[in-house]
Amino acid sequence: MHVFVAGGTGHSGSYIIPELIAAGHEVTGLARSDVSAAALSALGAKVRRGDLQDLDGLKEAAADSDGVIHVAHRQDLLPSGGMDAVAAAELPIVHAYGEALAGTGKPLVTAGSIGSPGDLRRPVTEEDPALPSDEQHKGTLRVRNEVERAVIDLAEQGIRSSVVRIANIAHSTTDRAGFLPTLIALAKEKGFVGYPGDGANVWNAVHISDVATLFRLALEKGPAGRYWHAVADGGIPFRDLAEALAGRLGLPAASVPDDALMTPGYFGFLTNIVTQSYPASNLITRRTLGWEPTRAGLLADLDNGHYFPAG
Repeated sequence: MHVFVAGGTGHSGSYIIPELIAAGHEVTGLARSDVSAAALSALGAKVRRGDLQDLDGLKEAAADSDGVIHVAHRQDLLPSGGMDAVAAAELPIVHAYGEALAGTGKPLVTAGSIGSPGDLRRPVTEEDPALPSDEQHKGTLRVRNEVERAVIDLAEQGIRSSVVRIANIAHSTTDRAGFLPTLIALAKEKGFVGYPGDGANVWNAVHISDVATLFRLALEKGPAGRYWHAVADGGIPFRDLAEALAGRLGLPAASVPDDALMTPGYFGFLTNIVTQSYPASNLITRRTLGWEPTRAGLLADLDNGHYFPAG
């Protein structure tokens, strides 16, 4: 299969491309710079120069492929518009893919968020849809949800579209800008590893290599209009995570009371994220696609030391 990948030099993309090539697929990656082009070539992919603003170029690339994996974002919009603008910019990209792939039965697999169904007071399953936008719940999460829903809706246009919901923490030896490095940097700045309240709210995690395998399986055989859960550790109490980090950093772990969470408190703008609970199941993904996480779990991976370089 000839696969077009947008976002191939990012954290997940740089694992997805080798995974596809090892399985015998031919990959063309989108590159907007010489640096990105060189990185794609080093991964074994062919290079297509362009960017996410060139919708006609994306349509052409999708039409020329046997399938599309999209894990790219308009990061250039962050300084001026924040995550709302980044998420909103994905909608026209999804529609462009839809125009190119309509009626072909070709696969389109995009990245989503494990938190998109909201707090259901139970583990989220692959059958739980992303929450819709409404006037009472505006914000980044809901804008991002509209992208997920748009991808799922493309199944009605004869596209084998699906969304891989990635765990809150996708860990690896190359994780430089994910949530885990952010927590570690915050702990070093504050002098302790904080957790909200009693820390009983649960988070989920997955190794990025297992994420790459799931994208490949969804591309190869995933039914249309489905969500898949890239989750290995389905419910780690935040306090357990904080204490694990504390032990490796040589810092204390401590509860952060509600009145000290927000700016200029401990977590600041991250408060609305770290205080949520995200239990999640991967049962349907495993049964349907035969996906089985094989890499180290989050707490075991912390023992490998790559998040805590000496010096």
